[in-house]
Amino acid sequence: MQLRGKTAIITGAGSGIGKAIAELFAREGAAVVIAAHNDNGKSVADAINKNGGKALFLKTDVTSAASVKRTVELTIKTYKRIDILVNNAGIMPQGTVELMSEKDWDLVIDTNLKSIFLTGKYAVPSLRKTGKAAIINIASEWGLTGGQGVAAYCASKGGVINLTRAMALDHARMGIRVNCICPGPIKTKMLTNFFTKQELGIIATMVPLGRIGTPEEIANVALFLASDASSYVTGSIISADGGDSAGFYDAGDR
Repeated sequence: MQLRGKTAIITGAGSGIGKAIAELFAREGAAVVIAAHNDNGKSVADAINKNGGKALFLKTDVTSAASVKRTVELTIKTYKRIDILVNNAGIMPQGTVELMSEKDWDLVIDTNLKSIFLTGKYAVPSLRKTGKAAIINIASEWGLTGGQGVAAYCASKGGVINLTRAMALDHARMGIRVNCICPGPIKTKMLTNFFTKQELGIIATMVPLGRIGTPEEIANVALFLASDASSYVTGSIISADGGDSAGFYDAGDR
């Protein structure tokens, strides 16, 4: 077990990528804190515990300093330490800068970007005590290239990428590694709520590997970054997108 004896906080772990990360980390021996804003997180935690893992559901509003602070404090109270922080919580409402309301813009930035500031602010003091900790931020390929009709999402994920670099430099001598994963199209509710079935089929043909990825494939990358296998990796932005960000791909060649 690669994470035996470690404790991980995972935001947005009630579904999708966060859920897959929590389940994999638990199988690898970590005690996982499911920090989610709805009760789906409780079902995830209950299933992990039923299968012999260790999980705690803490209802968390990642846009609220008080809520994030409480989650960190309860994690330390329960497990005495924090070794891994996975910032996965995110939303993707549609809208151009012309059409999106200021309220919706602020909610996207607060959920996707400010939340990483808040979790870091309250978790870093505990992370640094371990002398060997990891922060993993989940961004998006649209933080690298931009995407149409989701201006706030793209802005927030671009911010996540550069915040990752800054945090890696700021906390390296504390023994905290900070890295970022940029998923491409992944089979989650976020994707299926945004695109039609027909559109998803077209997207799959445009990915060089010829398919849409799974949450479990992103979880495998997160496990690498959380484990000692990546002990010399920090400040890295890892694309897990089936080759999407490599460049133009002529789907007619398939």
